[in-house]
Amino acid sequence: MATSDPVYLRVVEDIRRQIHDGTLPPGALIPSRAQLTRKYQVGETAARHALRVLASEGLIIGRIGSGHYVRERSELTPLHRWRFLDRPTPFAADLQSQGWRVTWDWHSEPAEAGPDLARRLRVDESTTVTRTHYVFRGDGRPLQLATAYEPLEFAPHSEEERRSLVARMYAHGVKITEVVESIHTRAPRPSESEALDLPVGVHVLHVERTHWAGDRPVETSDIILPGDRFRMVYSMPV
Repeated sequence: MATSDPVYLRVVEDIRRQIHDGTLPPGALIPSRAQLTRKYQVGETAARHALRVLASEGLIIGRIGSGHYVRERSELTPLHRWRFLDRPTPFAADLQSQGWRVTWDWHSEPAEAGPDLARRLRVDESTTVTRTHYVFRGDGRPLQLATAYEPLEFAPHSEEERRSLVARMYAHGVKITEVVESIHTRAPRPSESEALDLPVGVHVLHVERTHWAGDRPVETSDIILPGDRFRMVYSMPV
């Protein structure tokens, strides 16, 4: 591939420039592979690879039987990370405050902690924890996946569905003193792409969130968001 880099990169750079300067506006049809080979005097392999790179950058999307198009530029929805911590589902409360109609499904099951959760919850790897899966939808469209892990003694029950985690923990005599989030971007797993209906090339925001009671972690979550739909907003009082 190294020997063909200058060839396909010439195609990528020119189409990328046209997208950024508006020559190719959102929704515009990208030339086919055959058209690219003629226009740029490159081979079929270079043309195919150029389209793959542009798709991986999220600049174009492919439609089966139709070709590739410039992706629409969607406005990013702000997520206010500390505003609704007292709600049962802070994510839903945030979007509802912005006019969204939000629904969600969830189910819980026991699971073995394993190495990663043992580190995050400071328990033995063989410890059984409660794993709760959530799928959030806005106006019927999948928006967020979340998986929460808690020690068994704090497991949520059906009657506690509408209580915030802070309130549930308080009922157990546990006071949440800190919430820590670590965020990174990555390529989605196939199951995440399917569940969130992601176009090819869109990365996800992976939020690792942990609720602390003093020096004890009492809940940790993996939250998956489409990287092309949201931006995270944090407030830091001084």
